[in-house]
Amino acid sequence: MKTQVLTNTTGTETEINPFRVYHFGKVQNDGNASMRNLLGGKGANLAEMSSIGIPVPPGFTIPTSMCTHYNDNQQQLADALMIEVDEAITLMEQQTATEFGSLENPLLVSVRSGARVSMPGMMDTVLNLGLTDIAVIGLANKTNNARMAYDSYRRFIVMYSEVVKGMDAEAFEELIDAAKSKAGVSEDTGLSVEDLKELCLELKKLYTELSGDEFPQDPKIQLRSAIEAVFDSWNTERAVLYRKIQNIPASWGTAVNVQAMVFGNKGASSATGVAFTRNPSTGDKTYFGEYLINAQGEDVVAGVRTPLPISKESAAQKCLDGQSMEETMPKTYVELTDVFEKLEKHYADMQDVEFTVEEEKLYILQTRNGKRSGFAQVRMAVEMVEEGLVDEKTALARIEPSSIEQMLSPIFNLEDKANAASEMVGKGLNAGPGAASGVLALTSAKAIEYKQLGVPCVLVRNDTSPADFGGMMAAEGVLTVRGGATSHAAVVARQFGKPCVCGLAALKVKESTGEISIGDKKIKEGDAISLDGSTGEVFFCKIETSASEVIQGIIDGVIDPNESEICKQYQTIMTWADKYRRLKIRTNADTSRDLKIALSLGAEGVGLTRVEHMFGSDDKLLLLRQVMLAKDEQIKTLALSNIEHFLKEDFTALFQTLNGRPATVRLLDPPMHEFMPHGDADTAKTAKALKITDAELRASLGDMEEHNPMLGFRGCRLGILKPELTRVQVRAILEAALELNSAYIPCKPEIMVPIIMHENELIHQRTLIDKVAQDLFAELGQKVSYSVGTMIELPRAALQADEIAKHADFFSFGTNDLTQTTLGISRDDANHFLPTYKNGVSDPLTGTGNFEVYPDDPFQTLDQSGVGKLVQLGVKGGRSTSKDLKIGICGEHGGDPASIDFFHRNGLDYVSCSPFRVPVARLSAALSAIRAEEVE
Repeated sequence: MKTQVLTNTTGTETEINPFRVYHFGKVQNDGNASMRNLLGGKGANLAEMSSIGIPVPPGFTIPTSMCTHYNDNQQQLADALMIEVDEAITLMEQQTATEFGSLENPLLVSVRSGARVSMPGMMDTVLNLGLTDIAVIGLANKTNNARMAYDSYRRFIVMYSEVVKGMDAEAFEELIDAAKSKAGVSEDTGLSVEDLKELCLELKKLYTELSGDEFPQDPKIQLRSAIEAVFDSWNTERAVLYRKIQNIPASWGTAVNVQAMVFGNKGASSATGVAFTRNPSTGDKTYFGEYLINAQGEDVVAGVRTPLPISKESAAQKCLDGQSMEETMPKTYVELTDVFEKLEKHYADMQDVEFTVEEEKLYILQTRNGKRSGFAQVRMAVEMVEEGLVDEKTALARIEPSSIEQMLSPIFNLEDKANAASEMVGKGLNAGPGAASGVLALTSAKAIEYKQLGVPCVLVRNDTSPADFGGMMAAEGVLTVRGGATSHAAVVARQFGKPCVCGLAALKVKESTGEISIGDKKIKEGDAISLDGSTGEVFFCKIETSASEVIQGIIDGVIDPNESEICKQYQTIMTWADKYRRLKIRTNADTSRDLKIALSLGAEGVGLTRVEHMFGSDDKLLLLRQVMLAKDEQIKTLALSNIEHFLKEDFTALFQTLNGRPATVRLLDPPMHEFMPHGDADTAKTAKALKITDAELRASLGDMEEHNPMLGFRGCRLGILKPELTRVQVRAILEAALELNSAYIPCKPEIMVPIIMHENELIHQRTLIDKVAQDLFAELGQKVSYSVGTMIELPRAALQADEIAKHADFFSFGTNDLTQTTLGISRDDANHFLPTYKNGVSDPLTGTGNFEVYPDDPFQTLDQSGVGKLVQLGVKGGRSTSKDLKIGICGEHGGDPASIDFFHRNGLDYVSCSPFRVPVARLSAALSAIRAEEVE
């Protein structure tokens, strides 16, 4: 194994011995908080607490580097490491005046994991290690507490059997239950010394039956096996899944912490507990925690017994007066709160603390920055700045962008959701945050009907298309069988703040019979259905929802944001974010309604208005069909005139709402198959408007049929072959701008040409746009400034950006299509295999399911090593020939924190996202700027 280099907080590099252990405690303390990557969070904090006088039982840490070494060497511990471990045990014996395995005064230790980031409950722990048939007698004599000694021994036997040997814990628990039943007691604490002695014999006998070996009586063998077990737990199924969800690299590994045991199960003057220095759910500055008298730590965590609140106030709220730690152990409680204050000030953050009280003496076993809810993140950040504990940048860095989403999304009533747990039928892709509940609607027409009747509904479809727009707007939420994170349903739902679950493949939709089913559970149209767009959960029942207070205050005006603490805290965070970010934040908006929402949430302009979304109604779709299909020029000319008229009205409303802010309008980019008639009734209506027969229309439609419409007749190709469509769009845009400028409302539109693969396409469209503008200005005797740019959404466009930039005023990366065309994956069909790619398939060598093909959904988080390289080439190439080229991004990645960080690092000017993602983008951009400062 190569010698590693450790970089400390001052930037100094120090060569380290990977096989050494790191001591903590009063006698020798080798680490500190800056060594988290090497010692893991737990080990680094144990050393740090020791250095500031916190009562920490002594011990040592085996570094994370040894976990990597262990896994790289067929799960074998290095001999050099075990020599260090033996020496470390000797030092612990000297510090505690004990001896491993001794009859007179045995040393007992805990063996715990400790990754560099907290992974609560994901890896293994062994307590009371060192107990043997001899040592348990010594512990009983030393403490004059035989009951505690044999209680600890039975715990150790069970934990060692389960954690180290992988035995079924249920079989051991059955023996414990049998012992309680025989003794006539309901709690473990009711077992007598003789009961526990007999139980230990029964447990060891079961161990031998299951393993074929006697229970180990050598503490050094116990310790080596426990260290191996903790390293092995880094790769358990639950730990691997947690790492994937949290994007924690497998290469980090875990440390192992070996620490002298202290005992909370020595009787009424002993206890154990877990507490937070602030409330992790609400952010309230009150101590929040639980404890148990005469217990060990796993009793609190595993729910073996019901714990009690530590504070008198919390106990009173739960009608447990007189049972809090503050009341039963007042002196120790004061000591504990003094530690809370010291730790929070030292770490300048809310702490999650594990403690044990051994016969009135307090010990701290662990501290770490506590995990907290989204609301608590925001509240704590604001209040800690107000208290002078941290500065604004530090406070911002502690807020996850998802916490802002949580503040904005409608939520289920938690009690109602818990009661509905048995009605959960499946879990799809969480495509649009928030919760929705209503009656089942299987068609857009039905959803609109329910809306008109004032009945909340959820629209359920196999998938959606632009024709479903009205139904989606009428529904409280959307559920689809097919589709991914950037499918039509997901994109539109996010844009309008609609809760959405996509890709629930197990769902069967039978529109003909008006019902849906999953397995043997079935509901009909009009029955209650609920979905949680934040988790992907779907329920066949009604669950009450309510809008977030932030939405009600800032957008709806129902609550005065100046009177609401949550609104004020949200606004404070957003003010700080705007202060430190460099990236501008725009929105994807097609109507003034969308735009008003986005502006109220802090958008600085429009980065994408999709003209095809303005054809949402049947009448407007019919006009486009007349232009595309009519043989009669008079019909086509009239349709073009009508299109220009309604587009001008829509653009006028949009630009007026912007009031001088930038607006990028993308010219028509419809996959034409979505806009053509479907079904007999729709075909008949279209044929009548075209003044042709149904048969003639079907023949025309056959001529237009494409095998892969997403790569067919769309984007600039439509404008080149149908220049009249480009002409009416440009006239509508510029007429709206001229009219507003005449009314002293500033407007400078940015016209964007989509799907460019060759610079000649942009040259053609730009020439046409400029000609239309010149003719219009001459016709009206007025001028308005405008710019022309293009979307970079095909690999060739990114590779040829230097040539394309010569003819463009700006670039906007369309990362949805750039991802599709680079990876050769349809965003609507990828859910059939991408989840499996991410979760892991069978390893071709081992046959186990740990082979991860692709780390993330590329439609949710930008593929930085692939698609990202094309973005980098496009930025570099574009600015090589146009130094001041403005560059943004308007794909769904514009609202993804990890992707925003990439765009910041690569010098883009702005990101554009759906309205309800604007606050997330604002915070993410600020965090990227803060991180960049730290790197510099």
